[in-house]
Amino acid sequence: MQLHARCGRAVLVGHDGAQMREVDPRSLALPAELTSALHEWAEVAHALVPNDREPVGGTAGDLVTRRGRQLAGRLATELGLPIDYADPVTGDVYEVEPAIAPTPPVEEEHEEDFPAREPTPWATGLTVTVVVALMIVIAVTSLSLALAQASLWLAVIANVVIIGGLSPSVWLARDVPVWRWVALGVASGLGLAWIALLLSLLGPVTA
Repeated sequence: MQLHARCGRAVLVGHDGAQMREVDPRSLALPAELTSALHEWAEVAHALVPNDREPVGGTAGDLVTRRGRQLAGRLATELGLPIDYADPVTGDVYEVEPAIAPTPPVEEEHEEDFPAREPTPWATGLTVTVVVALMIVIAVTSLSLALAQASLWLAVIANVVIIGGLSPSVWLARDVPVWRWVALGVASGLGLAWIALLLSLLGPVTA
């Protein structure tokens, strides 16, 4: 297809079988801003070269030529195919290729782009777990033994209430740094306290 400026109108000329066919850019799926710019360029070219035949030069002619080639490039990019630009000023025909969008470079991932994973503080974490577990065992066992003097079932109910109240917090803290060691200590302490309570329920073994 060729881009022409004829009688103040921008037209695309192409072969439709054996016949030549002129197409108005407005009939194509093009941005309205581009079609308006094409017809404005054709009007200026017609005012500069009214008979569309005699080539002219000068600064005005160079501006019309450059503007026409620029619009032809945008048109080729929008249509996705080469366009022959017929310069209304010089009479020459230039082939204009569609612009190809540059492929963005692929960024390589380097080890320094990622923060180093900190080692698990087993020594400190287990120390916190043991301390918390001992505190829980002492507190819950003392409460259970005190309640068991009145009723063993009262001690069992108290332990169930304590476990039910602490379980959601222990579950939420299981993956949180630092607090996961506390959660492990609480869970371990409650387990040991239950063992102590069960042993107390069995009572002393008589020979």
